[in-house]
Amino acid sequence: MHKMICANNYKRQSTVMTIFDHMQVPEGKKIYFSSDNHLGAPTAALSKPREMKFLRWLQMAQKDAAAIFLLGDLFDFWFEYKTVVPKGQVRVLGKLAEIKDSGIPIYFFVGNHDLWMSGYFEEELGIPVFHEPKEFEFNGKRFLIGHGDGKGPGDKGYKRMKKVFTNPFFQWCFRWIHPDVGVRLARYLSVKNKLISGDEDAQFLGEEKEWLAQYCRRKLESRHYDYFIFGHRHLFMEIKLSSNSTYYNLGDWITQYRYATFDGKNVCLQKFEE
Repeated sequence: MHKMICANNYKRQSTVMTIFDHMQVPEGKKIYFSSDNHLGAPTAALSKPREMKFLRWLQMAQKDAAAIFLLGDLFDFWFEYKTVVPKGQVRVLGKLAEIKDSGIPIYFFVGNHDLWMSGYFEEELGIPVFHEPKEFEFNGKRFLIGHGDGKGPGDKGYKRMKKVFTNPFFQWCFRWIHPDVGVRLARYLSVKNKLISGDEDAQFLGEEKEWLAQYCRRKLESRHYDYFIFGHRHLFMEIKLSSNSTYYNLGDWITQYRYATFDGKNVCLQKFEE
């Protein structure tokens, strides 16, 4: 199925496993999932209405959230110098700090646009940051959660570029560029260069050809997951992988304003409408 629908849960297979985190969702609470905001693109002025809309979503989620998962590309570009972080989106950072300080856990997975995170979220906001998909268990259901870039058989252009982006020598060289120049150049390329963005295949490829769905199927060969939740594709989709396993993609916050929730029983894909 490639549509918005609430999914029924199924009894998972019993397997001895190591899970990053376990959580029991309290009655009346939900876990929220969001991805691909690309705040700051294509310009700060044009991004501002989307940023304010996302802030209103965070305000809504804060009322009944058991946890919030941000699955990458929150910013269209992010690079942490030792003493400098990119200017902008201070209201979002402040809201995340407020939510975290209120006792609601937040988990952040880097995307291909904000993969150069190296401690700021952990130190300043108390938010753990992950660079690879991680396993979680909620109410006895096993989830694999991540951004999704560089996974599966496709995404070839980005896979080539990621080897450069994650190379310590390249990062060291970039740090020597003054932030006024480096950040401006990187933001320009982030918007203009589809190879860097990993957006070469920005259309639905079919349930059998979607490369993140293929990645999930391969993961199922060695371990059972009830739900796979990813971003990156900018496509809002649900694909049934087996009778008791489903892959979800969260779409984006550029034009779609989509997100997902898990209330302890069902995963539901939704659109934020005020």
